Amino acid sequence: MSTRQYGHKSFDSLKKGLLKLLQDKTYGNDTINNYHRKLKQLERYMIANDVVTYDPTVGQKFIDDYLSTHVLSKSSRQYINTVIYCLNDYCNGKYQIQHKTELTPLPENYAILMDAYLRKCRDAGNRESTIIGKRYFLREFYCHLESLGCHDLRCVDAAVIGKASLMQNNKDGWAVIRMFLPYLNSAGLINHDFSAIIPHFKRAFRLPSTYTEDEINRFEEMIDTDPKIGKRDYAMLLLATRLGMRSGDIANLTFSSLDFGNDTISITQEKTGEPLVLPMVPAVKTALADYLKNGRPESDQSYVFLRANAPFEKITTSVVRFEPNKYFGKSGIDISDKKHGPHVFRSSLASSMINHIVAYDVIRKILGHTDPDAIKHYVKVDIERLREYAIEPPAPSGCFKEFLEGRLQL
Repeated sequence: MSTRQYGHKSFDSLKKGLLKLLQDKTYGNDTINNYHRKLKQLERYMIANDVVTYDPTVGQKFIDDYLSTHVLSKSSRQYINTVIYCLNDYCNGKYQIQHKTELTPLPENYAILMDAYLRKCRDAGNRESTIIGKRYFLREFYCHLESLGCHDLRCVDAAVIGKASLMQNNKDGWAVIRMFLPYLNSAGLINHDFSAIIPHFKRAFRLPSTYTEDEINRFEEMIDTDPKIGKRDYAMLLLATRLGMRSGDIANLTFSSLDFGNDTISITQEKTGEPLVLPMVPAVKTALADYLKNGRPESDQSYVFLRANAPFEKITTSVVRFEPNKYFGKSGIDISDKKHGPHVFRSSLASSMINHIVAYDVIRKILGHTDPDAIKHYVKVDIERLREYAIEPPAPSGCFKEFLEGRLQL
């Protein structure tokens, strides 16, 4: 019988290597045993079909064959895919917890052009998060151009560019396209600077969403701290409700940021790159200590908050963004027409401090803003203090008085 292999490795060594990797990443015994069973089934499939060398196409054929001959639940079907994808990652020397949807490749000339433009933006001081957003919008813009039959930028005209921009799913992309078009024109790739035809998008004025102190307390009370995941969520979300920390800063919080002796949390803000020192208030300190002692999986990771299931790696910002939905739902708090992600806790904290007559400059520093004007966004909720500066309207007179009294028709 031929030895099954991948490249120069036998399939048996691949199998053992993958299972060892899962063990190193602290997967549970049940999970490792399930992987082992699926890999044995794959090995038997290769033997039955006289397949000597494993590659991802063999894995896909195994999936197709197995799913066509077995009636499985949706979760069981997904599990087979997960095992094979994990094996493929191991074969290729990489490991991913989740697989993102593969994007359609861009033509090489456009990809090179876009990368050159984004390098210019980066050199101009754009943050990496801004670059990622611009890349997304410029990719989407090109896909819309192609869908309109324009496969060469040199052939674009005002009508095509106008249509493609209106097809953008997110109108924030208009500003990105508007800045990109002069670059194309200066590079000689389009005949005119069409930026003037791109619409301007201005968001409608809207007061920040806020919740009362009682509502925030009810929200916090809904987090069951008996299970380990509850201990994590409670500590994680108290950083948002009590300190106003952003989701990215919570997800990236490391042990080096925590000073239990001096009751401080020191971070470099992901959004601004500015340092920020926050007080470790008693409730936050107690919640962090409980999670670290009784809820956090054993790991040598430097990050404070880890996934609840193996592999025990740092949480993503998605965890911080979506967990509040669960507890808002349990609390019965009315969230209709209100935002209910973690950022709402910043505006709620600002509103609470404003109601307690905390100075605006203090609020600005607690929220980590360096721009003195940044707090203006939160001043909108200071209705009571705004009333103090309201000017008494003058008594009506003349035609206006007659109109109010119904003696004058317009």
